[in-house]
Amino acid sequence: MPRDAILTEIQGYADELIAIRRDIHMHPETRFEEVRTAALVAEKLREWGLEVTEKVGVTGVVGTLKGSRPGQRAIGLRADMDALFIEEANSFAHRSRVPGKMHACGHDGHTAMLLGAARYLSDHRDFAGTVQFIFQPAEEAATGAKAMIEDGLFDRFPVDAVYGLHNSPGIPVGEFATRPGPILAGADFWGVTFRGTGGHGGAAPHLATDVTVALGHFLLAVHTILPRNLHPTEPAAVSVGHVSGGAFNSPNVMPSEVVVRGTARFFRPDAQATIRRRLAELAESLASAHGCTAEAVYEPLCPPTVNAAEKVPVAVAAAAALVGQGKVGDIPMSTGGEDFAFMLAEKPGAFMRIGNGSNPDGSFHNVHTPLYDFNDEALALGSAYWASLVQQELALDDA
Repeated sequence: MPRDAILTEIQGYADELIAIRRDIHMHPETRFEEVRTAALVAEKLREWGLEVTEKVGVTGVVGTLKGSRPGQRAIGLRADMDALFIEEANSFAHRSRVPGKMHACGHDGHTAMLLGAARYLSDHRDFAGTVQFIFQPAEEAATGAKAMIEDGLFDRFPVDAVYGLHNSPGIPVGEFATRPGPILAGADFWGVTFRGTGGHGGAAPHLATDVTVALGHFLLAVHTILPRNLHPTEPAAVSVGHVSGGAFNSPNVMPSEVVVRGTARFFRPDAQATIRRRLAELAESLASAHGCTAEAVYEPLCPPTVNAAEKVPVAVAAAAALVGQGKVGDIPMSTGGEDFAFMLAEKPGAFMRIGNGSNPDGSFHNVHTPLYDFNDEALALGSAYWASLVQQELALDDA
């Protein structure tokens, strides 16, 4: 079937994809708890005639589909399934039914789009080789891709290339965007615990070592790392996301311990190493200056997401075949993180953005916010992109 007919056929069962997407949205499951979602995925894949393997990397699912034409090449198509720990603020009928959890990043849509592609390709197997449909858990924890790889993902389901797709609010529906090389940052967590004696903040503060003073100086000093330790053109980010210490009902008590945690984003190992070193140096020196101690912990999560230069044109061609070259743009590097990076570190491939749209006034609810929702108008197009990509990659016999 010509590529320009793929979208038309998939649009014929868009209502089913919408129903699947909304069902997943109503029943969000977070990292490594995607049991219901994985069962739904496996059920649909088997219904459409794919070979299915469950519990890959705890709750991951892989569907295998062989083309009708001879070919030894194989590609992987990956979608993430997990939700976030966010209380949904939407009021529509398919809002989350699980308190404190919601699909605030569109993984419900990603799963439904890849399922749509599996259905289409099961009916159109005129490609040469094998497609591995990879449904990954725990992307938000940056541990799911690694868990699947450590469970033998690419040994048990060999591929020559692997591709990812993620929605982007603000990009119009019907448009795509990507770039060669680094597209998303490496993402790490860090934390510092300051310890002192604590004491009576009103009667005898002079007899205490005050951890809050050390903390205050550190919170300011953190933001000197980038402008004073990295080159001004180096893309990176260091932010504080959590501070805790003391008792709310005892404001007259100076705490003996306070904790601060944050994130670091980077594109080069040298930048990561500098950030890690300076966080510890600042914490320890500022704690010592105020008679306290500091324990710094750095937690590497995932490396930068780097698109293979030779695979980006393949992804661009697959999208352009559906929407035209003019609607496939170049996107700047983002300091967002994505654990698909682990898969791209193992196999060449490309990470593509698909538009999730915006309101008439140009506003939109971004991912990871309580009012976000995946745009169902993008479902059929995303499924068609995957099918077009298979036709691009597995068009020729190589046996």
